[in-house]
Amino acid sequence: MRFASLGSGSEGNALVVEAGRGVGGTGATRVLLDCGFSAKEVERRLARAGLAADTLHAILITHEHSDHIGSALTLARRWSIPLYMSWGTAQAVGATDAGVDLRVLWGDETVEIGEIGVLPYTVPHDAREPLQFVFSDGASRLGVLTDVGESTPHIASILSGCDALVLECNHDLAMLAASRYPPSLKARVGGSHGHLNNEAAAGILSALDRSKLRHLVAAHLSQQNNTPELARAAMAGVIGNAATEIGVASQGEGFDWVVL
Repeated sequence: MRFASLGSGSEGNALVVEAGRGVGGTGATRVLLDCGFSAKEVERRLARAGLAADTLHAILITHEHSDHIGSALTLARRWSIPLYMSWGTAQAVGATDAGVDLRVLWGDETVEIGEIGVLPYTVPHDAREPLQFVFSDGASRLGVLTDVGESTPHIASILSGCDALVLECNHDLAMLAASRYPPSLKARVGGSHGHLNNEAAAGILSALDRSKLRHLVAAHLSQQNNTPELARAAMAGVIGNAATEIGVASQGEGFDWVVL
């Protein structure tokens, strides 16, 4: 199994996961998690990763915010790609009447998409029915947690034992407090249904079983209220590795393929 980010942040999010025989070729199962850019931009970023949209076996959506849903409906129609999301998200984006192959997901019910086992799980976020995901090829597990306000015992249980983790480190508390954001936006971002700050992300990481963890990536960093250095330092404080050994998903470039 391998995974790569096409971009991560408030201007758009997309993550590709591949698994199965012939990873990197025509024999692999390939899914896109979130599609938060224009169709043209998603196709451009896929090409940068050596992929084409018509090779995707599924598009999965975490929730209806524009930086995650983006052009998902357009690409699903254009390339006849099955589109997976919760019923609440489907209602919020009008997917039930959009002429797409809609597949409804339910929290904690694993779905098999080719060679990839997809486990959606529920999280607190200010959306209709948000989900986050764990991917498995039967040997390794990739956990993804972005767009969540605070941890829950369920989150810690789901993400324990993962081989790789993409974890939201949205903001630094001091930078958010000093930012030009209006008070209402500061309250939303920092609230229990908003986004994880670096300390909260580190707290989640510290609560997990990390015995198998080999790859850690900080994601969904605010360009105004965080820095890669601060996010890495918070994660390094938990896992004890050098901060430079922790990946960061950027808005413009995401990150290159990571192989499990």
